[in-house]
Amino acid sequence: MAKATLLVLDGFGVGAMEDSPDSGANTCKHVGAQLPALHRLGLTAVTEGKPSKVAAYGQSALAHWGADTYMGHQELVGTIPKRPQQRLMKDVHQTIATALTRAGYDVRYPWDDCPILLVEQFVLIGDNLESAYGNIINVTADLQQISFEKVRNIGRCVRESVDVSRVIAFGGPNTSIERILSVVKENEPGQWGVDTPKSGVYGEGYEVYHMGYGVNMAGQFQSIAEKQQLPVFRIGKTADVLHGGGYANPVVDTSNVLQTLVEQYEKAHTDAAFLVNVQETDLAGHAEDVQWYRSVLETVDQWLESFLDLMNSDDILIITADHGNDPTIGHSRHTREYTPILVIGEQISPVSIGTRTTMADIGATLAEYFHLQATESGSSFLGEIIKHTNNME
Repeated sequence: MAKATLLVLDGFGVGAMEDSPDSGANTCKHVGAQLPALHRLGLTAVTEGKPSKVAAYGQSALAHWGADTYMGHQELVGTIPKRPQQRLMKDVHQTIATALTRAGYDVRYPWDDCPILLVEQFVLIGDNLESAYGNIINVTADLQQISFEKVRNIGRCVRESVDVSRVIAFGGPNTSIERILSVVKENEPGQWGVDTPKSGVYGEGYEVYHMGYGVNMAGQFQSIAEKQQLPVFRIGKTADVLHGGGYANPVVDTSNVLQTLVEQYEKAHTDAAFLVNVQETDLAGHAEDVQWYRSVLETVDQWLESFLDLMNSDDILIITADHGNDPTIGHSRHTREYTPILVIGEQISPVSIGTRTTMADIGATLAEYFHLQATESGSSFLGEIIKHTNNME
């Protein structure tokens, strides 16, 4: 029985990439958290070049364009998303309307001078007002009146017709289409969408489906694993941003994320993979709150030693990130930074794996660890870090 855990510290970068617009970004350094366990496990080796005595270590460049949680996770599990374009609904509403009409949907414009689409009476399509300008198109639904399956299908049709970074289909049963329409606004000039926090879609019964540009989900680790009946547990934000059919719990509070991992880990009595995201680091970065960021990291660090005690001789733990989010840089956006890679387990040699060109190498490594077919992208580094390959037989 072998278990592999991927623990993503969301937004925990270790220094700006050469093509980063924020050349001074270094989330790890600037947060200044006390992390004795992480440093013992190899973080010092990554940040200061001092060899680790415990873990394999290295860092990874981001191969996806920008620095995005959703795209970063698609890359982590073995696919490199295509470079998207920035589009607003004012640029693409006619293209979307044509595609939906051809697919047999009822499409209307609630206002003549506004590029917002009302589909099947209960689904509104507009710009995402909470993300970077022109990155995401939202498909917002009143789930009292339409099933989420139908909403997903509408979202897929939108996805096929545009080249923005992401299309998000979501909704809730505790709102109404009238309320959703009432909070439509123009945020930036020409940017029209739903003020989602005021729309009433969040809360009990909320459902969401993310669709990235140029993402082949069938080539991702979790998809390959589940086809081979390998249980994959998605805990934290991975439950939202990675598609799968197994256990999914989108818990946010860090202590609850870690406790949920422990509970499911102890229950699993077969080979299993755990894809876990600590989201509060990223939220603290967006809030530009160094103290909160530091506190979350230290909570994880204090928990780590007890988790290591749960691991069996064949188990591995990979600690990494998906991008940076330096709370000291002067803005609340993600920072394009290298991400750390720490690999811990009894069978792991404390060696350097250098700087990887893509985070997809992690997905490829997980696939090889479980003797699965290769992921779409990435090169496995398993052979570089295993002490005795016959331990994997």
